Amino acid sequence: MSAMPESLSVSTGSGRLDISASAFWVGPDLVVLITGGELPHVGAVAMAAPRPSLADPARTSATASVFTYPSHKEDRLAQAIAELLSARLETRVVVTAGCHWDGLEPEGIKQVSANGRRLGELLLEALVRQ
Repeated sequence: MSAMPESLSVSTGSGRLDISASAFWVGPDLVVLITGGELPHVGAVAMAAPRPSLADPARTSATASVFTYPSHKEDRLAQAIAELLSARLETRVVVTAGCHWDGLEPEGIKQVSANGRRLGELLLEALVRQ
């Protein structure tokens, strides 16, 4: 039996609307779990692969397939982070995301979206340093 892959974790903070990610290298591939809120779960899964950019073939971009459970809204979060990491790290990436807050107001949704963008950058920085 092989050893469990080493993990790396980052978070946007410890407040009510903050989210966290744990990343695991599985050979050359990266698996990321994003959770947050009162009921962490699996709401969406994105699988991304690097490819030459359509706008500039000298640059690396990524494309993703996303699967989302009905009535869940984590698809954009999972896709954005999967594509960011895949393009920048030039590897295949799978992201699962599940965050839930009861009665989230529009301002809260904006904050969670901003935290998602920040989480992607924090995760990329930590993985590059690793």
